[in-house]
Amino acid sequence: MIKVIFVCLGNICRSPMAEGLFKKLVQDEGLADQFTVDSAATGSWNLGNPPHRGTQQVLKKYHVDTSGMRARKINRDDYLTADYIIGMDENNLADIEALRDPASQAFVSKLMDFVSNPEKTNIPDPYYTGDFEETERLITAGVKGLLATIRREKQL
Repeated sequence: MIKVIFVCLGNICRSPMAEGLFKKLVQDEGLADQFTVDSAATGSWNLGNPPHRGTQQVLKKYHVDTSGMRARKINRDDYLTADYIIGMDENNLADIEALRDPASQAFVSKLMDFVSNPEKTNIPDPYYTGDFEETERLITAGVKGLLATIRREKQL
């Protein structure tokens, strides 16, 4: 089982969107039984909250159920059990590394690192920009690139 955790600041916009879109992608590719997909925050102020309504609207278009999604903070177990911990921007990446358990073997990267010639290297936070369509477009490109990379590495 390959464990992927998407991480952003509050775990209500970008990371749950990435979680939902990646789950949908692996399901559509017939690979859902080979993945565990989750999301988490580096901050703690949204803990227990559902995804932002903008993220819910995006995921609804893909028939992704958000009812069980709740914001949570990344924890030691995540670092020890994840194969991939994927941040949305440079700040997330720095926070992920700062919180990282020294025993972690997880591969840590930004989502846009999996996109050839990305239009942006960081995924802007739609909580502040209000642009959930841009976030959806960037995350979609990122999760497709991530899955292609994992398929090559794991020979799926």
